[in-house]
Amino acid sequence: MATYQPLSEVRKTLKVKWYRTKIDPKVMKELSTRSDVQGFLQAGGHFGLFLLTGAITFYFWLQQSWIPMCIALWFHGTVSSFFVGVAPHELGHGSVFKSKWLNRIFLYLFSAIAWWDPFDYASSHTYHHRYTLHPEGDRENLLPLEPNLASPFVFQLLTINLFTLHGRTFSKGGLLSTLYVTLLGAFGRVGDVDRPRNEWVQTLHDDQPEEYRRSIWWSRFLLLLHGGITVASLITGYWIFILLVPVAPFIANLFSYLVGLPQHCGLRENTPDFRKSVRSMHLNPILEFLYWRMNWHLEHHMYVGVPCYNLKKLHQELAWDMPEPRTLMGAWKEMREIWKKQKADSSYVFDTPLPPTATPEYKGDTTQAPVSTGEEHQEAMSLGDLVPQGLTH
Repeated sequence: MATYQPLSEVRKTLKVKWYRTKIDPKVMKELSTRSDVQGFLQAGGHFGLFLLTGAITFYFWLQQSWIPMCIALWFHGTVSSFFVGVAPHELGHGSVFKSKWLNRIFLYLFSAIAWWDPFDYASSHTYHHRYTLHPEGDRENLLPLEPNLASPFVFQLLTINLFTLHGRTFSKGGLLSTLYVTLLGAFGRVGDVDRPRNEWVQTLHDDQPEEYRRSIWWSRFLLLLHGGITVASLITGYWIFILLVPVAPFIANLFSYLVGLPQHCGLRENTPDFRKSVRSMHLNPILEFLYWRMNWHLEHHMYVGVPCYNLKKLHQELAWDMPEPRTLMGAWKEMREIWKKQKADSSYVFDTPLPPTATPEYKGDTTQAPVSTGEEHQEAMSLGDLVPQGLTH
């Protein structure tokens, strides 16, 4: 396992001068405006789908219509799987709702259902945005990532994901590995296991002890919540609720995996140009909604203060300077080709092509960087209202 310097030292020594495409400050201000109505359409709509698919599954269970029940449960799991790291991601930035209290309520609601730790993730994701794919300060994604489509792996993602690890350092993966990590977290023992994910989380705990304490109590809450639902379901005979809540995020994980992995997989490390390290994609409206518009991931990294429901508009403003967004199939074809070349030659690095209209690749020379001032700069650098206090400076 690689040895890294403490994150407190990283903050002193690693200064990334990011390239950001120029944009009219008035347009930036408009795109950065948060809306409770649009936030509720996204967050409330996603939660409403969770309740609807759960109710349909429960109805067929009552009727003992097992085949329709399994089909409904598969759709319920698909909806629930996007609670894991997707809904809490955008809510963790604090940019979905104008009202901060609504943002927090939905953040903790989705995180509780998904077995997600919003406190460890707040620390990790702050570093991810400040030092995207610079391994000294960002180990949320450790490259190379394998775009795995092996049959046993995909079978689990199509059914019940028990054992898998999704290839991303912060991802908990399947049901059993998530339960194991949550148990470790509840007793403050995450660092006992010698794995990259656990090493990164332990590093975050050393760096942000206050978030670590909150993480321990959150892990205990998750065990009590899902354990209580499980026990109550067994005692009452309504065992279906075990599948509808504690197990739901681990059922039918295929689509969340397919759309989530292309964010950075196969792209370049240690570059100050997001266009070379982040990938955007076109998705159909249903997947785009479930994915909280994070298919516009390059735009999200470049101007992280823009709410998810405005990212497509932001893309249209910046398109002249951006790589062509991939299709989902095109992204996977690209990743698989890169992976084959990297296995044959570990030094191979993929260079994302830029359009003829684009500013040439940014190498980190401050004379090339577009100047952002005032409110535009504040929005560009904003990492949300829920950034740990220890990382606000």
